[in-house]
Parts: sequence; structure tokens; C-alpha cells
Amino acid sequence: MKYTYFIPAALALTLLFTGPVLAEEKKAAAPAASSVSMDGKPIKGKVMETMDAAGYTYIQVDAPEGKVWVAIPQSKVEVGQEVLANPGMVMKDFESKSLNKTFDVIIFSSGLGDPSKPSNPKKNAAMGGSMGGSSFAAAMQAESGGVNPHANTGGAMGGAAMAEPSGGSTTAIVPAAEVKVDKATGDNAQTIGECFNKAKELDNKKVRVRGKVMKVSMMIMGKNWLHLQDGTGNPMKNTHDLVVTTMAVPEKDSIVVIEGTLHANKDFGAGYKYEVIIEDAEVK
Repeated sequence: MKYTYFIPAALALTLLFTGPVLAEEKKAAAPAASSVSMDGKPIKGKVMETMDAAGYTYIQVDAPEGKVWVAIPQSKVEVGQEVLANPGMVMKDFESKSLNKTFDVIIFSSGLGDPSKPSNPKKNAAMGGSMGGSSFAAAMQAESGGVNPHANTGGAMGGAAMAEPSGGSTTAIVPAAEVKVDKATGDNAQTIGECFNKAKELDNKKVRVRGKVMKVSMMIMGKNWLHLQDGTGNPMKNTHDLVVTTMAVPEKDSIVVIEGTLHANKDFGAGYKYEVIIEDAEVK
């Protein structure tokens, strides 16, 4: 005996119209690569979207880790092309002034490698660390709408910043001043000297530090950059001056308590390498 099954008209219409919608929603929900999963790794995959602006080529790559935006020095790249981008600096909530667009996560890579050749982690890491030299660093700071990340503004709102020569993080260190600040309180409280002395132990951990704001650089790569001192650390070893990134706007010479994640040996490329830096800090 044969059976004939009928789908009610209302159900048929529902399946007809919701099927493509669900497919589009599934497609749109494809995961984006996280800053953690892509940190220090080459990005390999097919180019989904590309655009040029301010000396950069922005490409969205469909990588095994998910869809990720990568910025490289301006290059000829086509949609559908298989690419291998060198590892680079991972930025969160980066605002491109020229594109009027904010990227949740974007990687600033020194350029493209050959996707047909086996990946060499050591070589890739070295290329990612160089970030293409000072010219690429200059393009980055211009694109972010700012100046050298360590230019001394003379105050949080001190007008146009006087950019320092692009000599790397060492040239940006604020000389030791006569500062005496009490240590912050709490289980994760550290002095600036302790942050450097215990950098390996505190790597990727939340810390709280009280210090005097010695220098402020506004909205560089989407963040404000502070230099803090508390009277601890060794000026001969440059462990007296702590760099902090934050969205807060403290005044120069003010005493603040910051809380953020400590990173040891953070290398932004182009000579900007930090033995210790505290990122995404809140100012108490």
C-alpha cells in the first residue's frame, strides 16, 4: 500500500521562506577569530573582502580560526585569493579614521608570505615582530589619527602633541623623578618595581598599581597611553617607568590607581618592545 503525505500550505510557506533566512543567519554567525587564538600566528586563508586606505590594505581572511581582519602595507590583493599574512600586533576596538570604521579585532601584519610553502614559525615570528620597520609604524600612527604612541602631550588635554623621533620604546621612557607614592591596597596590588621584578610571575594577570602620571598620549591606536612612576624600580635598568594603556583620561601629575592586565615582553614591532606593560586598565 502506498501512502501520500501532504504538507499543510502554511507549513510549506514557512519552510520556503525561513530556510534561506536561517542559512543566511548561520553564515552571518560564522565565528570571528579571537585576539587570543591569532596572537603570534600567521593568518592563512581566502580573502573575503579587501580595501585600501592610508597606506594600508585591509583584508578580511577566512582562516581556520575564523574570519579575521588583517592590515598590511598597501599591496595588490584580490577577493578569493589565498593568502598567508605574517604574524603581527593584535589590536582590539581599533578605529580607522580613513575608513570611518571600528574593527573589533584586527592584526597589523608586516605583509604577505607564500601560502604554497610550508610555514616557518621562527621566520614568521621574526617578520611579524619587525612590523615592516619605521615606515609601517609611521603609517599606523597616521591611520589611528594620532602621533607617536609615546609623545609627551604636556597634559591629558595639552593640545597638539610634539612627536618624539621614532626611536622605539626606549627613547620614550620618562626620566626618574622625585616621586614617593604609597603602594595600592588589595590582593593584586603591586609597586612599579614589583611589576618589573615579578614580570614572569605576573604575566597575563590582573594587577593594581598606584602611581603618579608622568606623561599622557591621547588616543593612539584607539587608546590613551600613560607613563606612571611611584618612586620604586631602578632608573639604571629603566624599571622605574611603567607604561599603561587605558580609555580613561587622567591629568598629568595626578596620583591614580590603575587596574589592568600585565603583559611581560610585549613586542608591538618597529622597536616598541616592553619588558612590562599594563593594558586595558581602569583608572580608579
